[in-house]
Amino acid sequence: MSLTSLISLCVIFVIYLTVGDAVQSGSYEVREHSLNRPYPAVFSTARSYWHLVGNTIVTDRYIRLTADSQSKAGGLWNSIPVTYPDWETHIHFKVHGSGKELFGDGFAIWYVRDPQVIGPVFGYNDFFHGLAIFMDTYSNHNGPHNHAHPYISAMINNGSLHYDHDRDGTHTVIAGCEAPFRGRDTDTLVAIRYQNDRLTVSTDIEGKNVWKECFSAADVRLPTNYYFGFSAATGDLSDNHDIISVHTYQLESSKDRLNDDRASIIPSAPAAEAERPHAEDPKGSGWSALKIFFLIIFIIIACLGVGFGAYYYMNQRRYHSSRFY
Repeated sequence: MSLTSLISLCVIFVIYLTVGDAVQSGSYEVREHSLNRPYPAVFSTARSYWHLVGNTIVTDRYIRLTADSQSKAGGLWNSIPVTYPDWETHIHFKVHGSGKELFGDGFAIWYVRDPQVIGPVFGYNDFFHGLAIFMDTYSNHNGPHNHAHPYISAMINNGSLHYDHDRDGTHTVIAGCEAPFRGRDTDTLVAIRYQNDRLTVSTDIEGKNVWKECFSAADVRLPTNYYFGFSAATGDLSDNHDIISVHTYQLESSKDRLNDDRASIIPSAPAAEAERPHAEDPKGSGWSALKIFFLIIFIIIACLGVGFGAYYYMNQRRYHSSRFY
């Protein structure tokens, strides 16, 4: 056996051990719903399982949904519907940029009815049908949060719910957790498992090759024949949002679930709160950025006026004093 063959076997063995720890036995990876560097499923026109929308760009190292630039939106969408009821997907991603204090907004992972659409919710449609996992890096909410950002949350929508971007979707999420995944030197991964109507999200963001559960929600009803996708959008704040690889697995399902007409299921999650009316922030509770800006301008003008007046007064005083000599 050659040295190259031996190395290849070792690499395959390591990958098998890693995947075996994360995905249960009896499951297998679905090539049509997976993505690896250098991304032949994107570049090849004959076997293009994935399609790009908006400002997304592809290199041989990553697929960049948005660059670190303002007012961009992009998406990466699979073109093959998911026909199996139970699945798990692992996403290797990276969120980074030049911003130290201000950056945003994050990206979203989708399992939805209508792919390849650009809209206002992390670069995808509002009032969508299906599942969204929001990888949110910036708090748009002006009031207090009970959690820090970055924050991972899930939302189930049957087309009737509005995602309130100004409130970070707080009233429509079913579960979430804090996850400081932005700007890390280590590999950052998220795993999403849907099996037996339970949704579980886990992360590996510390480079330890160990999954840490973020949240788990029961009684989540999702149909088959929906599509996987990723999207991101930037506004006044920006970041690089990169997808590096996607590994999707078909999990074992019971005969009842396989025989059930799951394509006609309406997405639902009993734990989700009912949508609340949008409420504006209380007025007069603090100084807005615009007020502070005008106050600073006023102070600068006042200081210049005082300085000019003092300079003029001193010059006049010296002039009158010089006339007595």
